[in-house]
Amino acid sequence: MQAIAIHKYGGPEVLEHTELPEPLVGPDVVQVEVRAAGVNPVDWKIREGNLDGAYPSHFPLVPGWDVAGVVRRVGPAVHEFAPGDEVVGYVRQDHIQHGAYAELVSAAPRHWAPRPGNVSFTEAGGLPLAGLTAVQSLHLAQVGEGDTVLVHAAAGGVGSFAVQWAQVLGARVVGTASEVNHEFLRELGATPVSYGDGLVERVREAAPSGVTAAVDYIGSPEAFSASAELVDERARIVSNVDPSAVAEVGGRYCFVRPHAGDLAELSREVDAGRVRIEVQQALPLTDAASAHEISQSGHVRGKLVLEVS
Repeated sequence: MQAIAIHKYGGPEVLEHTELPEPLVGPDVVQVEVRAAGVNPVDWKIREGNLDGAYPSHFPLVPGWDVAGVVRRVGPAVHEFAPGDEVVGYVRQDHIQHGAYAELVSAAPRHWAPRPGNVSFTEAGGLPLAGLTAVQSLHLAQVGEGDTVLVHAAAGGVGSFAVQWAQVLGARVVGTASEVNHEFLRELGATPVSYGDGLVERVREAAPSGVTAAVDYIGSPEAFSASAELVDERARIVSNVDPSAVAEVGGRYCFVRPHAGDLAELSREVDAGRVRIEVQQALPLTDAASAHEISQSGHVRGKLVLEVS
């Protein structure tokens, strides 16, 4: 099996084309032919060893937790999927080794859902991790009908899904972004505001009735201080970036979990046209190092995706 793997921690140059054994198919495991693998900031953080204290890691290590592909084999205890099914998956395990930058990946049924049929495999490959993070962080912030939500880094991979999912839940959205992305946020249905001095005043002007919840996908001191000043019920401030900083302002930390039900719901909303997957750039699997460099620049609108086959 062809894969992009690392044999030691380091910069993008440690990503190497590698021949590996096919992943196993246990009794309750789904093996998928990967068509597209989403690229997320956690991928380069793993490559640099930043998660080494959080998960057991084993070399050679194949990065990537986002998959869109076709079921190739299933174990005898799997009844949810069959060979030939087109699926999306968030394949994070409790250890790090067998990821999505490969021709094949195996994971239990809880990681998979039917892929949205009205988008390409490439677009679908950008959905799982970022989409699930948006859904689960908004759920933790108790967002629902009539809320006004402040989304920090609203034009990014997670933020762009959060903008849309908050509206699916019946909320109004104010989103922070650089001015070059303001029209994009308007297209998604959010009211854009710029970062920088005067953020709180700009948000209050955009939402005169107040902000009831805030979700943070950037982790800056400005984002936490603005959220704390704007949101009365501090437990409705949620971040997926910095657990200590969000706890200091009385908020909560969200680390995305595999959830087949949430992922299936996301796929249905994509098919219904209520959630759009924004792909900034698709690259071949062999250009994984370039994708990591782009991701680390911090200026990605929507998603980066590797096309595998």
